[in-house]
Amino acid sequence: MAQTIFVPKEVDPNEPRVAASPETVKRLAGLGFDVVVEAGAGLGSRIVDADFEATGAKIGKAADAAKADVVLKVRRPTEAELKGYKKGAAVIAIMDPYGNDAAVAALARTGVTAFAMEFMPRITRAQVMDVLSSQANLAGYQAVIDAAAEYDRALPMMMTAAGTVPAAKVFIMGVGVAGLQAIATARRLGAIVTATDVRPAAKEQVASLGAKFLAVEDEEFKAAETAGGYAKEMSKEYQAKQAALTAEHIAKQDIVITTALIPGRPAPKLVSKEMVASMKPGSVLVDLAVERGGNVEGAVPGQVVTTENGVKIVGHLNVPGRVAASASLLYAKNLFAFLETLVDKETKQLAINRDDELVKATMLTDAGQVVHPAFAAAAQAAAGAPEAAEKPAAKPAARKTAAKKPAAKTSKGDA
Repeated sequence: MAQTIFVPKEVDPNEPRVAASPETVKRLAGLGFDVVVEAGAGLGSRIVDADFEATGAKIGKAADAAKADVVLKVRRPTEAELKGYKKGAAVIAIMDPYGNDAAVAALARTGVTAFAMEFMPRITRAQVMDVLSSQANLAGYQAVIDAAAEYDRALPMMMTAAGTVPAAKVFIMGVGVAGLQAIATARRLGAIVTATDVRPAAKEQVASLGAKFLAVEDEEFKAAETAGGYAKEMSKEYQAKQAALTAEHIAKQDIVITTALIPGRPAPKLVSKEMVASMKPGSVLVDLAVERGGNVEGAVPGQVVTTENGVKIVGHLNVPGRVAASASLLYAKNLFAFLETLVDKETKQLAINRDDELVKATMLTDAGQVVHPAFAAAAQAAAGAPEAAEKPAAKPAARKTAAKKPAAKTSKGDA
């Protein structure tokens, strides 16, 4: 008997993305699944119900989740949604577990096997499953588009009979996936682009895109990259030197885009109020880290703020969702690629191999327990588990050590 995959409409009104596309529905059906898509699930991404039906999906309602063996989502399901899920169902989504211990515990109580797509390891076979890269790429692109819209001037240099329009100066802070795409997009639009990052390897990447690299290149900077190629937090002394260099640079910029995130922690402050005050009237700052506290002092989640000196600080939420029609197509492919590894090709049934490195890295809850090592200790403590009470010193230490692994994996979602 064929197993069922359910794709719900996201309940968050600020989430227009959907976890499937007509292409992935066709491929999921090819794996042997019955696919049910909730009515209207794709409308925010310009996918009408008829497009899903044409590739083999049945259009259903939210209550159909109760029969599903697999639920594909964009965001972590709410407790209300979880009440309608079948015990033992596989739920695959961006789970956002950091700082959300109660929500993670609720997932476990439901008995679902939950997978956090943002913990996908950075290995060759998992590249096609990397939701952080696919979504951050689009966030970097959209950040430049949003900045250009607020800047209300031309970005490229234009030489006309009436005079010359100077090229806009754009500064990208944080050269992860989003930062690199922001550089490339701003360059395509004709801006003069500079960028900074704490990782030495970023210098070559920035130069390859035709931008200029800005950093205090001392000994700490040269040793700033972890073995996995991720950024690590710098000392207060280095941060002060870098801040002084960037403060002078920011005052001359027309557009600044910040993308720096440290997984599991508040976003680092990169742009102070004094730096904002030094910028010219009409300048624009776009803070891609605003949902995690922001890189820019004065950024307000979900708002575009104009300061006293006429600088606009853009704090849009869910930036990949602002280009949802593209974001959903990529995200759906990420999910399909991962789900395909969980299916037995002969029986055409879900067959989760808990020894697989992808499963180990992404499985958050299973059989009523929080199983991911970075969150299991906190869940035990919250539940008053006997082992947590008996070993008060050992458990927090274990959590601290284990947390390093997913932090590295998610750092590129800085983006």
